[in-house]
Amino acid sequence: MTSVQGTTVDIPTEDGVADAYVAHAADGSARPGVLLYMDAFGIRPHLKSMADRIAEAGHTVLVPNVFYRHGRTPVVELPEFIDPAERPEIWGKVGPLVQSVTPGPAMRDAAAYLQWLADSPLVMDGPVALTGYCMGARLSLLTAGTYPERVAAAAGFHGGQLATEGPDSPHAVVEHITAEVYFGHADNDPSLPPEQIQRLEDALTAAGVRHRCEVYPGAHHGYTQADTASYGKEADERHWDALLDLLQRTF
Repeated sequence: MTSVQGTTVDIPTEDGVADAYVAHAADGSARPGVLLYMDAFGIRPHLKSMADRIAEAGHTVLVPNVFYRHGRTPVVELPEFIDPAERPEIWGKVGPLVQSVTPGPAMRDAAAYLQWLADSPLVMDGPVALTGYCMGARLSLLTAGTYPERVAAAAGFHGGQLATEGPDSPHAVVEHITAEVYFGHADNDPSLPPEQIQRLEDALTAAGVRHRCEVYPGAHHGYTQADTASYGKEADERHWDALLDLLQRTF
């Protein structure tokens, strides 16, 4: 297992400067790159621990603050344990930030994140992998379809609104994807109803994308996030098995 170090970096974008967390081998050696897209609650100790775990498996992991237009991390001060049902003011603060992350600016930002990975001495040459959580699953799918030559694998977990009927739905880009794709959907997730799950599956199949999409029974939206009320240990462990397996196959 790789000994890991975590650092903070600033990434210039077309619209400003995004702060980001980087988990990398402590000896500074170049490893395959992984772009990890955060969930709605942003960069915090739990998300850093997830990046560290991927880095320990032999990767360099970049976790950008996709809310950087609204401030540096932490954009919103959160309790150690996040339960929006008990504290609805949390979603009142976070919700508008999530809504502000639209495809156009997000994909301009993605170009900057991918360029940082390409330029970093901590990252091996070649395409990278993506993983994303909650809204980050949407960003993972969009990035894989927008920059197919830069992405070798893309994963998303408990993503919402992945295949809507809107013109800017993330699934509209799947015809361009060349990466292998894996999605672990939450069961009974209001943000990803069965018709969207099927629409995404049909689009990936029609495009000939190597993929596997699975519904995790009994899992709630946010099941990977151990510092939230949505966490599900069994589903989270399944997510780690699937993600690390995908990364192993890719690199």
